[in-house]
Amino acid sequence: MFTLDKFRSYLLGSKIIVFSDHVALRFLLKKPDAKPRLSQWMLFLQEFNIEIRDKKNAENSVAGHLSRIEQEDDPMPIRDEFPDEQLLHIAMPTPWFADICNFVAASQFPPEASRLYKERLQNDAKYYIWDDPYLWRLSSNQVIRRCILDTEINSVLQFCHATPGGNHYGSTRTARKVLDCRFYWPTIFRDAFSTCEKCQKAGMAISRRHEKPQQPILFYEVFDVWGINFMEPSQSPMDILMFYYVSRWVEAIATKTNDAKVVVDFLKSNIFCWFGVPKVLISDQGSHFYNRAMSSLLHKYGVVHRISTVYHP
Repeated sequence: MFTLDKFRSYLLGSKIIVFSDHVALRFLLKKPDAKPRLSQWMLFLQEFNIEIRDKKNAENSVAGHLSRIEQEDDPMPIRDEFPDEQLLHIAMPTPWFADICNFVAASQFPPEASRLYKERLQNDAKYYIWDDPYLWRLSSNQVIRRCILDTEINSVLQFCHATPGGNHYGSTRTARKVLDCRFYWPTIFRDAFSTCEKCQKAGMAISRRHEKPQQPILFYEVFDVWGINFMEPSQSPMDILMFYYVSRWVEAIATKTNDAKVVVDFLKSNIFCWFGVPKVLISDQGSHFYNRAMSSLLHKYGVVHRISTVYHP
């Protein structure tokens, strides 16, 4: 019964065959009238798919031998002495507020403290309140904040910066959240800056100060705005160049002169016939672009002529 109860979770749902030289076990499940203890055993055995088979004592020598082995008790002696006492020693770092706490609670200065350090300690102690077991810092706005140990600083910063409520803010906002949680230590802002520098998500975030300036989107149809200019290489002939402002599509031909007639013929044969009449034409203030022939042509087809600076058509 002890074995079935011990390994119950492993034996449930499995076929169990028990070999025993105790003949009375076969009739245990079939006995009609039983004592309360036997009835309890029978109810317990009904949970298992168990079959009890008789095995002669001569054939069951291994199990019989194991059951008759005498076990000698070998208790270990109790050791009253513990030679390695350093195993019980836990090195705890001294809190940053240990000297202030000792002075506020018991008016004790640290040993071998200089006169300047004692005066500074007396001056700083005015802003601290001892309420066993915590030391509290009184701020200028009359809000008290609990002074925490050095071992707790990292967990507090991670809670205020990286938890779902922290939202990976910058160092200043993280430090403000620490102060709002009523915690204090002298290097809050410096430690918050170090924590934010190590955070990958905070480094990937971009503030408005670091955003690139937004560029306006040109709402034009295809080939509505063209720019035109002459390119003067070191050797003739010259090239007349036109480019589409949105996609920077370029149309160019080689010319011997750069007068108004060449520009008008180029617009008619290479631009108007192939790409349609544009809405806006941008050029510089050169005489080959800004003249009577160009004005009449553009006015005839309803093209707006925009004049730019000399080197920025």
